[in-house]
Amino acid sequence: MNKLLVVFTALILFFGVTLCNAGPVIKSTAFHEGSEMFSSPQSKKKKAKVRKPMSVVKAQRKQAAKEEKLKRDSEKYIKENRKRSIEIQTPEVQERMKQNIRNADSRYKAKKKNTATRTRKAGRKYR
Repeated sequence: MNKLLVVFTALILFFGVTLCNAGPVIKSTAFHEGSEMFSSPQSKKKKAKVRKPMSVVKAQRKQAAKEEKLKRDSEKYIKENRKRSIEIQTPEVQERMKQNIRNADSRYKAKKKNTATRTRKAGRKYR
């Protein structure tokens, strides 16, 4: 009977302590895993760069070069076409066309300058 009582109390104490420790674990948010404030330099690992396959990089470079060439060719064609359209005109019309181009350029420059000054003033006003 004595042995049974000792074993029974031992079991009660053992399970009682175990059950008390089985409560929810509450961690401080300051030591949260993603917290930058308390992270050590060792925990800051470099993120690995994801590299594209060489064939993809090569194809992208080739495409960019092709687009650049098309853009240059287009600009060259437009410039030559404008020059030709002026050359085929009579001298009086050529002079008038050149003056129109100068007027349009000066209007564009004035408009651009006016817009820049207005936006600068608005930027100062709403700081």
